[in-house]
Amino acid sequence: MRFTGLVSAAALALGWAIAGAPAQSQSLSGQEIFERRCTGCHALDRDKEGPRLRGVYGRAAAAVESFEYSGALRQAHVKWDDATLDKWLSDPDSVAAGADMAFRMKSAEERAAVIAYLRDISR
Repeated sequence: MRFTGLVSAAALALGWAIAGAPAQSQSLSGQEIFERRCTGCHALDRDKEGPRLRGVYGRAAAAVESFEYSGALRQAHVKWDDATLDKWLSDPDSVAAGADMAFRMKSAEERAAVIAYLRDISR
């Protein structure tokens, strides 16, 4: 009986994982995606491995004075907006070849949500 209950619980969990996971990821807000995918290296109000990101939307690249940027990003001469952030998040080297950010966000939907969040908190 104990084994049967364990198998039932495992089957229920597997069914939830298969059925529920896609719907859950589609309903995440930009803030939730940011917190899950970006906060390992970034914070909003303090520098970490990456620079602070509050106010990044509309700001020139490599503009946070307290952060030591790569030479590639300092030479990029871009302003962070929808297009440049989308390009950066999908492939940082396409914006600044040799930049120090190895992370890539493949999902266009996730990128759009994170960019909207960064825009909203930068006002």
